[in-house]
Amino acid sequence: MNWIAIGSLSDIPRRGARCVATPQGKIAVFRTADDQVFAIDDHCPHKGGPLSQGIVHGAAVTCPLHNWVISLETGKALGADEGSVRTIPVKVEGEQLFIALEALASKAA
Repeated sequence: MNWIAIGSLSDIPRRGARCVATPQGKIAVFRTADDQVFAIDDHCPHKGGPLSQGIVHGAAVTCPLHNWVISLETGKALGADEGSVRTIPVKVEGEQLFIALEALASKAA
């Protein structure tokens, strides 16, 4: 896999997110309270709300627009809501964060 560096773990507050602009759109990179890192498309499947501005709880994020809860692990809406967002492989090496470039290109095609 071709990994691209996107910053360091300390760039993202615990239970927070940051956005990474890619040719295939904005990616939201989340850090959980226990320092797990996930990357998903930065738009809610419901009305396109900015998930990166949502509240992180456990391994999920709540959309700031209509309170849809999205799993950071699967990208699927939880509860009675239906829909999903693309998940992007992410890895942490020391403090450095990387996302998989191929995953972006292959899922956009």
